[in-house]
Amino acid sequence: MTDNVVDEPGEDLVAQAKADRASKRNPFSRFALFFRQVIAELKKVVTPTRKELISYVGVVLVFVTIMMLIVSGMDWVFGWLVIWVFGDPTAGNTIG
Repeated sequence: MTDNVVDEPGEDLVAQAKADRASKRNPFSRFALFFRQVIAELKKVVTPTRKELISYVGVVLVFVTIMMLIVSGMDWVFGWLVIWVFGDPTAGNTIG
């Protein structure tokens, strides 16, 4: 059984890169090689389907909502604790 790793560049790209590295090319050739490699990597990208995208957005929104509730609850509890420990700062302020 062979392990087929998707993230690895193709053998032809690796061979081309090694050959180009060995023969010090001018900056325009190196840029062209870089551009070809970028295009080759972008061809490997798989875009999600509409159903997957809606699912991902839903998961993110639920997670953000839960985190907002947790942080808001902790803020309320710690605020209440500070007032309980140190007292209400506005209770004794009477200027007369």
